[in-house]
Amino acid sequence: MSRSNRPGLGAVAFFSVAFMLGVYFTFAAVQGDYGLFRRIEISAERDALSRDLAALNADIARMDNLTRRLSDTYLDLDLLDQQARTVLGMIRADEIVIR
Repeated sequence: MSRSNRPGLGAVAFFSVAFMLGVYFTFAAVQGDYGLFRRIEISAERDALSRDLAALNADIARMDNLTRRLSDTYLDLDLLDQQARTVLGMIRADEIVIR
C-alpha cells in the first residue's frame, strides 16, 4: 500500500472555506457599512459640515451685530439710513436719482 502525496478532500475543503471567509471579511472591512471607505466618507462629510457650521456661525454673528445696531438701546444712524435706502428705496431731499 502506497500512500499518495495529494492532500485529502477534507483538507482542500477546509482551506477553501478558510480562504473564502478571509476574502469575505477583508472585503467587509474595506467596503462594508463600517468599513474603511465608509469611515473616510464620514470623515469628509464631517469636515464639510464643520465648514458649513463655521460659515453659519459667522452669519449669525453678523446678523446679531446688525440687529443690535438697529435696536432701541443702540441705534446706528448710518446703518438705518442704508437699510432705508436699500429696502424702502428712499432718498434724501438733496439727492437726485438717475436711472
